[in-house]
Amino acid sequence: MAVEDTQPLISHLIELRKRLLYCILSVLVVFLCLVYFANDIYQIVSAPLIKHLPAGASMIATDVASPFFTPIKLTIIVSVFVSAPLLLYQVWAFIAPALYKHERRLMMPLLFSSTLLFYAGMAFAYFIVFPLAFSFFAQTAPRGVLIATDINNYLDFVMALFMAFGVSFQVPIAIVLLCWTGVVTPDDLKKKRPYVLVGAFVVGMLLTPPDVFSQTLLAIPMYLLFEIGLFCARFYVGKGRRGREGTSDDNTEDPNDGDQV
Repeated sequence: MAVEDTQPLISHLIELRKRLLYCILSVLVVFLCLVYFANDIYQIVSAPLIKHLPAGASMIATDVASPFFTPIKLTIIVSVFVSAPLLLYQVWAFIAPALYKHERRLMMPLLFSSTLLFYAGMAFAYFIVFPLAFSFFAQTAPRGVLIATDINNYLDFVMALFMAFGVSFQVPIAIVLLCWTGVVTPDDLKKKRPYVLVGAFVVGMLLTPPDVFSQTLLAIPMYLLFEIGLFCARFYVGKGRRGREGTSDDNTEDPNDGDQV
């Protein structure tokens, strides 16, 4: 009996190993395709800062190996971002057999939407936030201070902002899931709008570098995305809870009824 109990666990672990291997191979293939253009990729990412540097200022490398390793590090991160749809598909393929039909119909659009929103957050940071922030920083530098940003420190700075905006743009997905599972309702969230606004600025303070400019540029889109999620959540109120209750009562759906991915 104990041997029979361990069989499902072993099969799940084998499936998990296969999905993780696919994820690693996906990132590796993308990295090998991009590594030749590592310096070009870094130039693209650093363009918003270089464009707003004062005359005579430039980026520097304070470590001997930074000119080589920093673009490689960026290329690895970009490879993960580019591979995100494939990685999310592997997550979907792993959990789909355990989901009911109504849950699968919701999860696939959510995975697709979350990927688009993550890319939208990164694009917002690159095209809107970076030019405004770097222009502001360059203009407010004290007289006599020569701006010379280390390439590795700059990479850490922009990656933190990319992740902050990419994650914060998932707010509509989080709200839809909360309302779909019945944890909260749109009416409850409407009553908490003032707290959400304050919370957006607190999250902006925690996720962005310690300057009011970046915090505000993150907090305002987060609140607007909250309103978008609130609007979309009306179409999913309680559907997940009702679907599970109906399944448990009628036993008409089985996670392993043959409709598997």
